[in-house]
Amino acid sequence: MRQNPARRAALLDAAIEVLAREGARGLTFRAVDAEAQVPVGTASNYFSSRDELFTQVGHRYYERLEPDAAVLDAALAGPRDRDRVTELMRDIVERVAGFRSGYLALLELRLESTRRPELRELLSKRIRADLDFNIRNHEESGLPGDATTVVVLYLALNWLILDRLTLPDVFPEEQFDDLVTEVVERILPGPRRSA
Repeated sequence: MRQNPARRAALLDAAIEVLAREGARGLTFRAVDAEAQVPVGTASNYFSSRDELFTQVGHRYYERLEPDAAVLDAALAGPRDRDRVTELMRDIVERVAGFRSGYLALLELRLESTRRPELRELLSKRIRADLDFNIRNHEESGLPGDATTVVVLYLALNWLILDRLTLPDVFPEEQFDDLVTEVVERILPGPRRSA
């Protein structure tokens, strides 16, 4: 297998686009080669099977979405209150929704994981690790709420993102900030902000 990291990343980025647009059935080596605008056979030189390609796409999605340490540090500047949680949740929704093809590809990967045990194991471990990281980070930062708060926010905001990216006519785009605020305020009750 080839080892050029930049080419491998470009192929995986192309695979994310194909997966988001064509679904799991459309994710072929030939489709990845075409999307990446490389010679036919390039993707098969980097990935030994479709199973490996699916698994590597899962890794790449999280690699691209993960914020760097400076972003994490900046996110926790200022007061540790419900308004800060709301701001952080809005940022997460925007970051995930901003990588639309990545999120849609992840949904395809989740469906495909019901048929591919290795992919299911990868996604289960990665999502659990992300939840554990977010819980630990939330508790250590002094933000209000507990582990259950983080889990319920995760569940609610994932569905909000899903609707935003797949059925954008259900809620008007300008309503999403207010919806994020409502989710946080209902999960972390406290005094209402004055308008």
